[in-house]
Amino acid sequence: MTTDHPDAPPQGSLRAPLPGLRADPVPEAVLRHLHRRLEDGAAAADVLDVAYTTVGTPVGMLLLAATQEGLVRVAYAREDHDAVLADLAHRVSPRVLCAPDRLEPAVRQLEEYFAGIRTRFDLPLDRSLSHGFRRLVQEHLPEIGYGRTESYGAVARSVGRPQAVRAVGTACATNPLPVVVPCHRVLRGDGGLGGYIGGLEAKTALLELEAAA
Repeated sequence: MTTDHPDAPPQGSLRAPLPGLRADPVPEAVLRHLHRRLEDGAAAADVLDVAYTTVGTPVGMLLLAATQEGLVRVAYAREDHDAVLADLAHRVSPRVLCAPDRLEPAVRQLEEYFAGIRTRFDLPLDRSLSHGFRRLVQEHLPEIGYGRTESYGAVARSVGRPQAVRAVGTACATNPLPVVVPCHRVLRGDGGLGGYIGGLEAKTALLELEAAA
């Protein structure tokens, strides 16, 4: 009969790693390759419902998300990207994955816009996050030309609801596709900036960019 040493681990247990011993980090290129395989596999199995990526811009890091129908969300960092992704998982589908390939056209067009060489976005849009009057207003916004602005009152009249000035403001404030759907071009009747989902600094920067073109 044998007796275990009092400091020995129980039979069948894993021994503790030797002090100072650690695994080598996985090379970044390998991680990218593995993630690309995950993207491709999810797309091939038709289980990628919401793809997302991030892109650095003069107004900060933007989160872009798209369904198979089109771009569904553009979010500023101040909105909390993790919270935005959680909301998409709840409202659209839990099958959400970082998959930059699907967002390449949107990234390219945003880069062209911020470089001053694009004045209108040409992207398929998924407007499923907006409904009713808010969606009506948001569908009108691209009709406000690059470098132009309209008041909240003018937008209300354009969509056939001249008394709904505050509701227009709410529709702009809840626009899920800022920059691409240009709610930054809507101002107060006295010319003041009004509110903006990306903050007044971002709104000013977008208006100055367009005015300089």
